[in-house]
Amino acid sequence: MSLDHALAQAVKPLVDAMGGTLIEPGEAGADDVVLHWEGEEVLAVRLPQLADSLDHILAALERQHGRPLAELDRRTKQSVVRTLEARGAFSVRHGVETVAGALGVSRFTVYNYLNRENAAKGD
Repeated sequence: MSLDHALAQAVKPLVDAMGGTLIEPGEAGADDVVLHWEGEEVLAVRLPQLADSLDHILAALERQHGRPLAELDRRTKQSVVRTLEARGAFSVRHGVETVAGALGVSRFTVYNYLNRENAAKGD
């Protein structure tokens, strides 16, 4: 099985961090990335959809902070919003709503955090 190949083992941590999935090359669809090793198709990577990526990023931030994001203090939530903005979370459809739900705040609060950060950048 090609998922046991050294290349698969080498890229697995990266693929996991992105929220992707390693699959056999024969199962690859048009949107999957097939990886070659010495001229041979070894494995394929199925990348997550953008909305799934946001959920994956939110879950990773929860693991990083060791608790649900809604339990974080205001300053830490603002930091999380800055991190999410830098990673493009708000370019995803319903991104603000998804983040607000995860943080346990309103959309208005998320927009305030974003506006406060952008105003500070302008100074």
